[in-house]
Amino acid sequence: MDQNAKRFLFELLSLPTPSGYEQPGQAVVEKYLKPHADEIRRDVHGNLHAVVNPGGRFRVMLSGHCDELGLMVMHIDKDGFLYVSSIGGVYVPLLQGERIIIYTAKGPVPGVIGVKPVHFMDAKERESAVTKMHDLWVDIGARDKAEAEELVELGDVATIDRAPLELPNQRLVARGLDDRIGVYVVAEALRLIAREKPAAAIHMVSSVQEEIGLRGAHTAAYGIDPHVGIAVDVGFATDFPNCNPKMVGEASLGGGPILHRGPNFNPAIHNRLVRAAKETRIKIQQQPIQRGSGTDANAIQLTRSGVAAALVSIPCRYMHSPAEMISLKDADNAARLLAGFLVRLKGTERLTP
Repeated sequence: MDQNAKRFLFELLSLPTPSGYEQPGQAVVEKYLKPHADEIRRDVHGNLHAVVNPGGRFRVMLSGHCDELGLMVMHIDKDGFLYVSSIGGVYVPLLQGERIIIYTAKGPVPGVIGVKPVHFMDAKERESAVTKMHDLWVDIGARDKAEAEELVELGDVATIDRAPLELPNQRLVARGLDDRIGVYVVAEALRLIAREKPAAAIHMVSSVQEEIGLRGAHTAAYGIDPHVGIAVDVGFATDFPNCNPKMVGEASLGGGPILHRGPNFNPAIHNRLVRAAKETRIKIQQQPIQRGSGTDANAIQLTRSGVAAALVSIPCRYMHSPAEMISLKDADNAARLLAGFLVRLKGTERLTP
């Protein structure tokens, strides 16, 4: 992995970007892409747009969503304990005992999500996990409500306190790889294609609020009105114990980026991606999706009168946990695949099925 690109990725993963609060991450993406893009801007929703060859009549949108799962402070009780709600699809049983950081106007405030000692649990409690968010509390060390309110305001957001961790075999563990690894891939694809003078206009979007309804991709795609839209997100790796590949198809870390077939995806774009992979000697994996994908590709496909959409996924273990795991090799190969696809576009392609 290019060392400048790696520094960019690790800086992005170290920042808080819960849905609706992506600005710290977007600033890093903007700084990284500014030397490579012909145009760069943010829209009213917070999407970051970086464009190469803006005058091209044939428009391609690449989208990776910058937002991650998070928590929001909803209540402070008389004893100074905080109660939170989830931003996005947080799996509640994973939260107990976790350290978190709350981001306030005065600066970050550390806290701990409380957990009842196992010594105080009866047999039934030991066998069951807390599954309701309102049963959890956050301890920031405050003596009472007044002291807690000096530190934290209602509506402040929080993330799990986890730094990125490198493991052998180019494995990377971090919170929020869903989908900041997708932002990395589309940013790298733009950097690579910027040197090739593509025939098409390439609109890279670091989109916002995907985890709460694909919101940023909806508005960004409407504004761009692309002919082709490719989302990059994490996909389901199945190479770990007790995972059933019969549910989603097989994929493994290091096995290459995942391509998808199904009603969400344009067959002509899929075939061109497969061809680009073969011609650039990039190994790929395939997983079918029988409905709307639940990614930015779904929002892009349904924009205006319709867009030829595709999805490239990075195999990911332990999705929607604080310990998501991917292969850096898969991410870099996904960026190379997209660049290989883009450089082959002439801008006259027929995309009607």
